[in-house]
Amino acid sequence: LNSHQCRLSPLPDPAMRFLGGRGVNLWYLYQHLPPDIDPLSSENIMIISCGLLTGSSAPAGARLHINALSPLTGILGSSNIGGYTGAWLRTLDIATIVIRGRSQNPVYLDIRPDGVSLKDAAHLWGCDAFETQEQIKKGYADQKSRVLTIGPGGENLVRFAAVISERDHAAGRTGMGAVMGSKHLKAIVVSKGDHQHLKATRPEQRRAVDAYTTAMRASGEFKVFSRYGGAGYVGWANEFGIMGSRNYSRVGVDDPDKIDGRILQKHVVRPGGCYGCPIQCKADLKLDPSDEKTHTRPEFEPMINLGPKCGLEDVDSVVKLDNLCTRLGLDSTSAATVMAFAMEVNAHGLMPEDLSKGLDLSWGNAQTMETLLHQMVDNKGLGSILRLGVRQAAQEIGKGTSRFAAHVKGLELTAYHPGAIMGTALGYAVSSRGGDYNNVYASLEHSWTEQEAEQTFETKDAVNIKSTRAKGALIRRAVVCNIIVDCLGLCKVPVLSLLRSFNLDNEARLINGLAGDITPILAAGSVTSKDLFEIGHQVADMEKLFNIRHAKEDLKDMLPDRFFTNGTVNGLTREKFETMLKEFYEAMGWDENGIPPEPAQC
Repeated sequence: LNSHQCRLSPLPDPAMRFLGGRGVNLWYLYQHLPPDIDPLSSENIMIISCGLLTGSSAPAGARLHINALSPLTGILGSSNIGGYTGAWLRTLDIATIVIRGRSQNPVYLDIRPDGVSLKDAAHLWGCDAFETQEQIKKGYADQKSRVLTIGPGGENLVRFAAVISERDHAAGRTGMGAVMGSKHLKAIVVSKGDHQHLKATRPEQRRAVDAYTTAMRASGEFKVFSRYGGAGYVGWANEFGIMGSRNYSRVGVDDPDKIDGRILQKHVVRPGGCYGCPIQCKADLKLDPSDEKTHTRPEFEPMINLGPKCGLEDVDSVVKLDNLCTRLGLDSTSAATVMAFAMEVNAHGLMPEDLSKGLDLSWGNAQTMETLLHQMVDNKGLGSILRLGVRQAAQEIGKGTSRFAAHVKGLELTAYHPGAIMGTALGYAVSSRGGDYNNVYASLEHSWTEQEAEQTFETKDAVNIKSTRAKGALIRRAVVCNIIVDCLGLCKVPVLSLLRSFNLDNEARLINGLAGDITPILAAGSVTSKDLFEIGHQVADMEKLFNIRHAKEDLKDMLPDRFFTNGTVNGLTREKFETMLKEFYEAMGWDENGIPPEPAQC
């Protein structure tokens, strides 16, 4: 971006050992990103990669993975996005985009079959994510082109700004939108090409794809996800007793029917989803029949984070706030958590008057939440503090408010209450990007049978959410499987919720059926689930070593103090947690301080 140069080069063979997506990104950053840099400086490198199976005939193979040094956490920035952009990159035979430097003026990257160029984006600076896409497409004959863009949140360097595609796809976590904003890169536009990536044409390829799709459709949850999306599981989370509410000061809500996403079904006007996915879990909504305006249906995390976590029980308001986050280009999870933090600080009488002036910070005030979102983007009022993330906001406010800051390593926690589900508690603590369920996605803790648990972990307690037994081995399996799913470019909903695929057998068969010998790991013969586990483990080691190299703040794999037994919420003690953590380190082959061995080759 410094010199406005665009170059095409082959993907290096060493990178291809890590399949694609998250693995390729980590390999590259581990090699090339220097320590002791400011994440918002021109020295930061952003890398965006398709998974091995992105844009192929693999069902749900649509994902892109984005990495850079995070301006929110100071460690590994990592986020994932679906839609069509990744598939369109593959039609141009592009696997990875590496972005260096900083443009003097706003630009967007234009990727077409006939070439790649940087174009002026001054007229787009200040537009929200939806307006940006509309303006760009006005000048394109190819209306199928797809856009990755930032909103005003990224332009104004909100530390948890997101990258947005279409109206309902976001790479939300860890502030990748702020990295784009710091580079004056407003958008990346991708036109569709003619290259067919891993297209199932031979009988054995079609059999592999059909088997995977059939297994997906046979899941008992397939119809639920197809009809309601992730929003349909809010009531389940409440009934299961794992939903965090009122900034995790409580578990669950008294009247879940008010906030259950299934009630949005009556407002659906058009379903949708990602490239090549049979589930199609997205939907457009019309909340008011007399209004021409449509909204997109929130997924599971924003339903809970903007709802119960903030004490908000009006589902229409949750929908509108989630859509506002998308327009502004903000991560709804972090935005909601900093607002919930402010509400709890206010409830304890600790919010400085100069920050709370003109704001009703009582629980569930949707109007105040809307105001705060705009303040964060505009760097005004209380929003000027909250935009820094909950860790830094608590440090700025002081008065002991850090005890209300729900984060690990600077990343705001997601919907599950860690005191209510032990594997997730451990997963939050060891996640390589900070406190986040979707980076570990340990759904096997509640979806596997006791028989499966006993066979794999030698105790059925592994799938007892209240037990701490065998959680180290369980979370090791979840961490590695999640990495492989991100390396392949598959969506975690079908793989880890529908197929419950924490043995990677299905994925190995799919790779063998589609990918042939296009990577060194496959060239030696058929890939096995063991091969995939080894690759995933190598990436996990690199992620931890990357964080050790770059961290400037506390890197402990630890939960905030409030989540250990206080006599009201849970039975998780610090001693029990440290036992789980020790078992996780042992399962990973790390030392007692959680430090992996240096990789033999990378």
